[in-house]
This record gives sequence, C-alpha cells and structure tokens, in this order.
Amino acid sequence: MTLLTAAPAPSVDLDRPRIGFLGVGWIGRNRMEAMLASGRIEVAAIADAVPGNSEEAARLAPDAVLCDSLDALLDQHLDGLVIATPSALHADQSIRALERGVPVFCQKPLGRNLAEVKAVIAAARSVDRLLGVDLSYRGTAGMRAIRERVRAGELGHIHAIDLVFHNAYGPDKPWFYDPALSGGGCMMDLAVHLIDLALWTLDFPAVESISADLFAKGRPLSDRATQVEDLGFATLRLAGGTMVRVAASWHLHAGQDAVIAADFHGDRAGAGFRNVGGSFYDFESSLFHGTAREQLAAPGDAWGGQMAAQWAERLTASPGFDPACERLADVAAVLDGIYRAAGPSQSNNLPSRPRE
Repeated sequence: MTLLTAAPAPSVDLDRPRIGFLGVGWIGRNRMEAMLASGRIEVAAIADAVPGNSEEAARLAPDAVLCDSLDALLDQHLDGLVIATPSALHADQSIRALERGVPVFCQKPLGRNLAEVKAVIAAARSVDRLLGVDLSYRGTAGMRAIRERVRAGELGHIHAIDLVFHNAYGPDKPWFYDPALSGGGCMMDLAVHLIDLALWTLDFPAVESISADLFAKGRPLSDRATQVEDLGFATLRLAGGTMVRVAASWHLHAGQDAVIAADFHGDRAGAGFRNVGGSFYDFESSLFHGTAREQLAAPGDAWGGQMAAQWAERLTASPGFDPACERLADVAAVLDGIYRAAGPSQSNNLPSRPRE
C-alpha cells in the first residue's frame, strides 16, 4: 500500500502523555489499568464497537471522551493509541493512527502475515513514531531471568528449545475461528508468544528451515481460507544449529486449564519456564544442572501489563521510532513459514485488511 505523509503531531507531554484506547474488552481494560497504575499516562479517549465496553472502561477513566470510531478517536488530541481489536483490524488501524502522527501500542499479532507487519513497521519508520506490540510473556519475571542467564553464557551453547502452549478452553469469541478475521488459529494466537520468546532470548538468530503440521478438529488442516488450526506442531532450525520445537493448541484434552512451558537446553546448563497448577497467570522458572534445580523466579509477579507500562515509559522519553520493532517482522516471517510448511493449501493469501 502507498503510505501517506503524516500531518505533524503535537509534541508529547513528557510527564503524562494523552492516550486513546481502541478496543476495551477484557484485555484492553487490563492494559489500561496497568498503564494508569504506572502513573505515566492520562486516558484521553475510548472507543469500542461492543455495546457497554466503553462505559465499563470509563469507570477507570471518568474524564475520558467516549468516541464511536477510530476516526473520532484520532480527531482527539492524542499522544498515543492502544489497540485491542480483532486481529484483522490491527494493521490497518495501526497504519491509520501512525499516518496521523500518533504512536501505537497494539495487541498481537500486529498483522495476519509478514506483508501486513512490514507495512505497519514501514509506516512507523516513515513518520518517526513509536510502535510497540503486546508480546506480554517477555514481561514475566521468569522469562526475564532466563534471558539474563542465557545472555550471560551460564547455559553455554543453546542447542535445543522446547516450547508448549495448550489452552484447554480455547477462545470464547467467534472471530478467532474465522480465518479472515484472525489470520490463523492456535499458532497465530498462542505460538506467536512462544516463537517470540525463543528468538528474543537468543537475540533473534536467523531461521534456516521450518517444518510444520497443523490440524483442525482432529484432522490435518486442509484449507486455510475456511479453517483455522486448533493443534499445531513446528520445528525450526536456527543459525548455529539450535533446534526449536513448538506445540500449541486450543481445546486439547490437557487435564488442566493450560500447559505453558519454555525449556532451554544448553551444554553447560538448562532452564525452564512453566505455568503452575494449570494457571494462565502464575509462572515459575528454574535453572538446571544435571539433577539439581535452582529457582530463578517464583509465581506471583504482576506481569500482564508490563509491556504496556514499558511502552508508556518509552513514550514519555521519546515518541520517535524504535528500531527494535523491526524484529516484529522476524516473528511474522516464522509464522508465515509455518503455514507454508504445513502444506501447499496453506498459503498466506488472506483477504485484504477490512476497514473498521
């Protein structure tokens, strides 16, 4: 698509930038709460297409203007926009905000495929505006501790990584099961977090090869245009020989609400990050030497809004483009590769981005 030249945006109030919120269901309200708790922002305006959501969110920010569309939001004086809408809308809405000179913090996935993600990054770069994505598991104390140990060389060469995310409930909103709106199933929804964690921990090595198998309702996924996968497996070979195995699912008979784990196997030590008691929210991490275990992080950290709060902190320092967002394309490229590897019918030619 052709990018427009953004109109000059008002300079950001470095003390309390004015933030708009587009989409304030559970996740949007949670991120609003986290950002308000940081004390760094003011909620300026709210919009949501679902009746009652804006009014519910306004209890957290009674002075916010309630708007009926993205255009109405962007007509407000905003220093940033938080987007938590269905996945198919993310790229178009992010670009529209950026072209108006408004920095963006978006829920994952930023786009349904690599082309969409690259378009958003290009828009942010062209107008020199901050872009962030809520890859929230980076904010857990457990994964931060493992990454520090890996970066310090304590695990030695990481030769294998095992990644698992089984959500025994599956999403409760119909759009997740519509490939035009979601862009994909459990791999797009869950494995995106796992892939990001592996690449982020290792400082984004090149991905040399990908193999994958995807299933829908117990059968191989046959047509990505009409189905989304509810079970998926992928194997990545990274530069340097590291092998990464990924498993993700919705509605699997897991025996508990969720199974979430990331295990890093090195030639000096190992490390594991996993949920506790089937919880979606409580995690621990440990360092392994043979049969010995050292706890790195215990459950209980308030990690859910960490990425949102970090984006707000970055925004108060500068609204300008952060080159770190270029790495979002690396994760999108892996997801594209997984869908291609699963079979010739699993192309990434999804419908064009719907307008709000």
